[in-house]
Amino acid sequence: MSQYFEVHPDNPQQRLIKQAVQLLRSGGVCAVPTDSSYALACHLDDKAAAQALRRIRQVDDKHHLTLLCRDLSELASYAQVDNRQFRLLKLGTPGPYTFILDATKEVPRRLSHPSRRTIGLRVPAHKVMQALLTELGQPLLATTLIAPGETDPLNDPEEIRDQFQKVLAAVIDAGACPMQATTVIDLTGEQPLLVRQGRGDLARLGL
Repeated sequence: MSQYFEVHPDNPQQRLIKQAVQLLRSGGVCAVPTDSSYALACHLDDKAAAQALRRIRQVDDKHHLTLLCRDLSELASYAQVDNRQFRLLKLGTPGPYTFILDATKEVPRRLSHPSRRTIGLRVPAHKVMQALLTELGQPLLATTLIAPGETDPLNDPEEIRDQFQKVLAAVIDAGACPMQATTVIDLTGEQPLLVRQGRGDLARLGL
């Protein structure tokens, strides 16, 4: 049975953040709020937790998982970023954008795309998500929380608890999130490539 944390969206209670991070550190998969929608998240270095996350979401190892980072300096540890890419990243972070970049050796091979050695990274603007990442001290591995067989992300934390409480360590309720997934941009080629139009406005990136 999952734990249920009601966290203030603008002033998250540090006691609850610490408890949630302890569950993540111990291998739990949690439902967490972001600035695009709720997501499933787990510890980056826990292979069993990553496998559990994929099982819950019912996706295989070809599905890109995303690293949620605190800021650009943390992101640069996990992706190879040149000056052109960095300028775009600065424009889009923090915010509802996922950037696909070439992974560094810091990223476990099992987490990057199996054929391309790429990784999706983003810096969310949600205050609760930032508090979790700050307390944890490293990125979280995440994927948008979409129920198997559905196409839209889940937005109601109580509905998430009802549907997933047997397989999640915790649901972190910070109220409703936007019902839109992130905008996904592939930066590994000569020109930025729009993979998915979501909540992030391309005009903010000058595209």
